[in-house]
Amino acid sequence: MKKTFIKSIKERDSVQDAFLVTKKETGISKSGKPYLNLRLMDSTGEMDARVWDDAEEISKGFRKDDIAVIKGFAVAYQGGIQLNVSAAKAAPEDKYSLRDFLPSSEKDPAELAAGLDAAIAGISDRHIKALIESIFSDPDIRDAFLTAPAAKAMHHSYLGGLAEHVLSICGLAGKVAEHYGACVNKDLLTAGALLHDIGKIWELSYRRSFDYTDEGRLIGHITMGTDLIERKASAVPGFPKELSMLLKHLVLSHHGQLEFGSPKRPKTIEAIILSYLDDLDAKVSTVRGLIRDRGDGSNWTSYQRLFERYIYKGGHPAAAEEEQGGAAPEDGNAGKGNLNLFR
Repeated sequence: MKKTFIKSIKERDSVQDAFLVTKKETGISKSGKPYLNLRLMDSTGEMDARVWDDAEEISKGFRKDDIAVIKGFAVAYQGGIQLNVSAAKAAPEDKYSLRDFLPSSEKDPAELAAGLDAAIAGISDRHIKALIESIFSDPDIRDAFLTAPAAKAMHHSYLGGLAEHVLSICGLAGKVAEHYGACVNKDLLTAGALLHDIGKIWELSYRRSFDYTDEGRLIGHITMGTDLIERKASAVPGFPKELSMLLKHLVLSHHGQLEFGSPKRPKTIEAIILSYLDDLDAKVSTVRGLIRDRGDGSNWTSYQRLFERYIYKGGHPAAAEEEQGGAAPEDGNAGKGNLNLFR
């Protein structure tokens, strides 16, 4: 069982525990000796590490993306903490839990599963319900959906993030449909919320570090999602062709703009609502993570290129959540102005 976490490591600590190796590069020191430049990760953060002595021999014991048992000594380096490693060896896969090494949703997997089942149970249209049930009754799809992050490094970039994001949109969709009344097909909108990012369970790899799969880079989650709808809908007896078309349009257009990666812009009221709710939930999640990160204690974040502004976090209720309820996974904020958060 993992006992030492990166967040708690201080200067002069002796460390011997398992960490995820997210970077492994060989360098040559000024004296001409080879050394290893490592990046270590666990559920609480990341830190740099170096192997200065016996680098070639130690390097044989583990690979990038391995969970490795690391022995080392923490030293101060360029304003942070670096681990000088004296030994490292890959750990057997049955000896650790992935949630110790990757950021995870604060919500328990059982809570996410219950939320998914409740969203499905709330669908009245028999064809839509049959389609959604056929998709999420597949154990491989269900398990992956409840485990996957929503992105590699943007919003909800942690285990369970995809389900958390999707269920948040389902909740928003219900409120918006109630507000606007009969002009919005609530079942169709809910189905779009549940399925808009379903392709991410294949687009992203998350069994070790977060990255894109070959299929994800070459095809992408939008195409994979529409293919799934086409395949599953064709197996539902009497599934209306127009309904299949409308569902696929929700997936194809949910990024909102062509420049954001949508093959189509939203052209139905449900698609327009979904694209705005998706963007809203992603941005709120990112800002919430920025507010929770107390950093140097300032009331302001650093300049956020994504939003083209500083974000005020002083005195906000969300800023106290970490102290009251424990640290949450921090959302990434890479990007530049006028971009959305879907990738």
